[in-house]
Amino acid sequence: MSEGPNGLSEIQRNRLLQVVTGLRRLLEAHLRRRLESEYGIHADGVVEPERALPNLGLKGKAVRRDVLAFLAHLQALGHTPDTAVKALVLEIAFTWLNRLAALRLLEERGVFRESIRRGLESQGFRFFAAENDEAYRLYRANRREEAYVLYIRHLCVQMSHRVQVLFDMGGVAGSLMPSRQALLDTVASLNDPDLSDIWQHDETLGWVYQYFTPREMREQARKESAAPRNREELAFRNQFYTPRYVVEFLTDNALGAQWVAMRGGKSALLEQCSMLVPPREGWPALPPVNDPREFTVLDPACGSGHFLLYAFDLLATIYYEAYEDPALGSRLRADYPDRELFHREVPRLILEHNLHGVDIDVRAAQIAAMALYLRAQRAWEEMGVPASERPSVERVNIAIAEPLPGEMNLLNEFVRGLRSRVESEEHHAVLGSLIRAAWHEMQQAGELGSLLRVEEAMERARQDALKHWKVPLVTVQVRTFGPQQEPTQQVLDLSEEADVDFWENLDDLVEEALAEYAAQQSNGRYPLRRLFSRDAARGFAFIAAMRRRYRVVLMNPPFGDPTPGSKPYLHEHYPRTKNDLYAAFIERGLELLQPGGRLGAITSRTGFFLKTFQRWREEILMKEGRLVALADLGYGVLDTAMVETAAYVVEKPLHGEGNEPL
Repeated sequence: MSEGPNGLSEIQRNRLLQVVTGLRRLLEAHLRRRLESEYGIHADGVVEPERALPNLGLKGKAVRRDVLAFLAHLQALGHTPDTAVKALVLEIAFTWLNRLAALRLLEERGVFRESIRRGLESQGFRFFAAENDEAYRLYRANRREEAYVLYIRHLCVQMSHRVQVLFDMGGVAGSLMPSRQALLDTVASLNDPDLSDIWQHDETLGWVYQYFTPREMREQARKESAAPRNREELAFRNQFYTPRYVVEFLTDNALGAQWVAMRGGKSALLEQCSMLVPPREGWPALPPVNDPREFTVLDPACGSGHFLLYAFDLLATIYYEAYEDPALGSRLRADYPDRELFHREVPRLILEHNLHGVDIDVRAAQIAAMALYLRAQRAWEEMGVPASERPSVERVNIAIAEPLPGEMNLLNEFVRGLRSRVESEEHHAVLGSLIRAAWHEMQQAGELGSLLRVEEAMERARQDALKHWKVPLVTVQVRTFGPQQEPTQQVLDLSEEADVDFWENLDDLVEEALAEYAAQQSNGRYPLRRLFSRDAARGFAFIAAMRRRYRVVLMNPPFGDPTPGSKPYLHEHYPRTKNDLYAAFIERGLELLQPGGRLGAITSRTGFFLKTFQRWREEILMKEGRLVALADLGYGVLDTAMVETAAYVVEKPLHGEGNEPL
């Protein structure tokens, strides 16, 4: 099936498939050779003693320490020695392929000088070689390839301040790079003339993600087991690209329809949203948002971010219309009285405030974050804003659902260090109990993803702490000499100003402490601690995403049976929808909506007629939500997935409303 003008054609996708498949094999083979020949780390997990590597050198020893720390970290999360090495190679190969492809896309957006397009002949590299002392020395010594690798690292360090999840050079993919020749071969392959026309498309990185996991790998996994056996299988078995027309249908009728209703049926989105289905009896009167920055969109299984990329286009129109609307734009006009400067800020505002995504696959998170950053750059390019004058994007709200790291001694060390951030031992105890509650709950995040109701566990821990805070405590003071003091009764309450401040700012305290801990461990001496702080920060970003409620939820969720390890949780927490992952995701998506919000999803169509989905239909779709749009799509929509699909939009009624469809 060919994509529309905003997506890659079938011919372009086939070309990219061949290149990505070849580059994966190339990068993984080079990395395995480097690990074994230079660092004494074998594919089966056997690690040679350092004394057996006389040519390692100081730099090599530092790299080896980082790699071994990462392998130990993976094993603490449940990997065996051999699968840990395999996961390491996979992560580094994928990350460097993504980085080089992203740099190629960035130079097309004018973010920096030509750097990848012509490899060693690129203009940006020549300027760098003239300005950087080490690169200049290598260039003059006819060691241009080494200088070019130095330049690639330089670009990644620059980009790490903007899209850290992909370009973080403090991680293991910064310590261990593919060989120089592998990087040069990758650059040459990305510059294949047959790929020259793909670099203007925002979705190119999404297809790199799709094609990095070979089709035969998915087919083999399905042949060996009817259900995914672990987190990795759950991720790659459900990598199905959502066609553009499905993305538009769902987004137009979830995000677009709400804005049109708020504007009384008068909006440019009526022309922009070609798939929008007008209501039979006119646009309903929806309570308006006070500020478009509150018009939040979540994809709880975001993959490479295709829903969010299209939502960006609609949100740009929403911002422009809100600014001119007397009722909807007062806060925007107060913050940005200059219209031209406001228009320049819109791409940044959309990324920082409106678009949110969650995925269990770190590779998907890399792609989604980078794709959204590129979309903002393209918007500025279309405005004619030079790269040097573009607003700085401080954050892209893509969270990774994964277990908080298993090194309990580092968790305890972290919690002990929080004592200096609070007023009293009692505050410290509460803070520690909340972190440990999150820690325990997050152990299943890698397999449950957004289905994990971690915010409920956190709230239970908070309420338990509040109960203990208000319960009378009997204290006895024992004296060494003299008579024993009579017991006195005390009540801890929230009457003191310090207590009120503590409870109101508890979430911020946790996040600030994590950021401080991460900064303390970034000096390079403690790689295992850096890994702990990185994963902990990711975990709390996921918790923050799950604590919010959104105006729109859009998704192409996983379907079928869950992993064995997640079944008990689903049976306990999703008794009405436990029979299929997609049904549970619809239930969860409605929970994550604000009243009056809309959910759009493409899933199997089985839920609409099988008896085993009766409770899902009656209690979820017809009671907790109301169906407002439905397209029965049949087979052949989700790539190789042998499933008949339906795309539909469900509205969460306002408080007190019935469930009659619009």
